[in-house]
Amino acid sequence: MSDEISARLAQNLRQLRGARGCTQQQMSKLAGMPRATWANLESGASNPTLSVLQRVASALQVSIEELLSEARGPTRLHPKGSLPERRPGLVTVRKLLPDPIPGAALDRIELPPDARLTGVPHTAGTREYLTCELGEVVLLVSGERFTLSSGDVVSFRGDQKHSYLNLGSRTAVAYSVVIFAPRV
Repeated sequence: MSDEISARLAQNLRQLRGARGCTQQQMSKLAGMPRATWANLESGASNPTLSVLQRVASALQVSIEELLSEARGPTRLHPKGSLPERRPGLVTVRKLLPDPIPGAALDRIELPPDARLTGVPHTAGTREYLTCELGEVVLLVSGERFTLSSGDVVSFRGDQKHSYLNLGSRTAVAYSVVIFAPRV
């Protein structure tokens, strides 16, 4: 493990343990390892195996990715208009989060009256969830038609042809959550 990653792991472990108000002894017991091993991880002097990282992540109830990721920094406000957005035709598609979530995409879709957005089929095994917040959204998926009203959700295979329509007289808003197929 590189020195940079070891230092990041050490910092994240100290922060996560501190946020839980636990001692190294308590965390090492939860992880099923000697306290000295936990102390070495927190000092950055260790080169843990994947098995050790998995036990640590499980004890802290986080992913291995979170253990190794860079700190995100302090709380930040992302004002309206600061997140990426695209405008295919009349439709506005805006990212919901400023930071990517590995394996997922979350978008807000605003469809003016009579607008249509053609979705791009994803890889096999991908799931998409569409939630209507405002107005009515028609979802066409491989020849099937679903009309969603406020609060309705449709889940479908994201590897199919699909499109979103607003046949109403007022703007419709929907949220799309795409969970990509796991990598093999």
